[in-house]
Parts: sequence; structure tokens; C-alpha cells
Amino acid sequence: MLVSNLVLAVSSPAWAETVTVAALGDSLTAGYGLPDGDGFVPELQAWLTARGADVEIVNAGVSGDTTAGGLSRVDWTLTPEVDAMIVELGGNDLLRGIDPAVSRENLSGILAAGREAGVEILLVGLRAGGNYGPEYQGDFNAMYSELAAEYDVSLFADFFAPLTADGDADAARDRFMQADGIHPNAEGVDVVVAAIGPVVLDLIGSVD
Repeated sequence: MLVSNLVLAVSSPAWAETVTVAALGDSLTAGYGLPDGDGFVPELQAWLTARGADVEIVNAGVSGDTTAGGLSRVDWTLTPEVDAMIVELGGNDLLRGIDPAVSRENLSGILAAGREAGVEILLVGLRAGGNYGPEYQGDFNAMYSELAAEYDVSLFADFFAPLTADGDADAARDRFMQADGIHPNAEGVDVVVAAIGPVVLDLIGSVD
């Protein structure tokens, strides 16, 4: 009986717990301007679930949030059940022309908090145009890859890159963006999710 019980214990499958991922971000994460169910988080949740992932994506997106806002709430976002974190911030810093050095320091604080909490992290970047000059553009665009390397976290370099994959920015804006030209519409969200989904699957797979 002892041997039989031992064999049963060894051969029985180990039931994995649901992986909880907090998506800390701004309006792009929150789903600004879209009906419930069409935003980034619910669409990503559906994409992952359809591929057999046992995961819960928690929407910690706040419209209008800057990197400073994200830093101010990262500690209470990282509740004990959170296993991984997606960080999507910086767009509002860019819109306001905030010094990239300040944005970088805030993002660094967020990544440090995630590392302290022992969670896996995916950093989602953005690309700045030349509105504030080449120095600003260079510093802003470099900070995501440099921080990802510094903290050894996964990187999705540009949230909007999947929308302009064919090189026609004007057509992409007409097809994939809301009237404000800042936020993706439902179709645009689908395109972004299809591109970032495999990266998030890898993130989930790296959770111990």
C-alpha cells in the first residue's frame, strides 16, 4: 500500500496555479475610448486564454497617467498574488515634453520595485518623433532598451510598431486609430495584441 501510494503521488500531475499578470500603464492599457471588452487588457486576456494559458491579466491602466503616476502606485499594484508585470508607460510624458531623464528615473523605480517583489517583467516602449528635437528624441527612444538591459527584463520595443508594419503610417492612422490619432481603435488593439501576445506567453512561461 505504501509503494502504491508513492507511485500514485509521483505519477499524478502537478496542478499549476493561475498566473496573475498586472498590466501597469496609461490609457493604452486602460482601453480609453473603447467599449468594455475591446480594450488592450480584455483582448490580451482572450488571446492568451484561446491559446491555453491559465492566466489572469489585471488592468492597472489609468488614463492620463505618467511614469511618475505609475511609480506612485506600483507598490500597491504589486499585491502578493501578482506573478508578473507588464509596464506600459511614457506616452503622457512624451505628450507633455517631460525630460526623458525624469521619465527614465521613474521607470527605473518601477522596474526596481518589480525586481524587489520577485515578479517577471515585460517593459513596453514607445518611439518619440522629432517634435522636441533630436536630443530629446534620442534620449527618449534609448531609455526603454537601456533600462530593459539594466534590469534584465523582457522588452517590446514599441507599442505602436505593429500598426505600421507595412510602412504606410497614414493608412495605419486611418485604419487603426481613433479620431484623436493617439489611441488605437478595436481593430488596432487586435493587431497590437497579436504581436505582443507571444511575448506575454514567454513572460508567463518564465514564472516559477
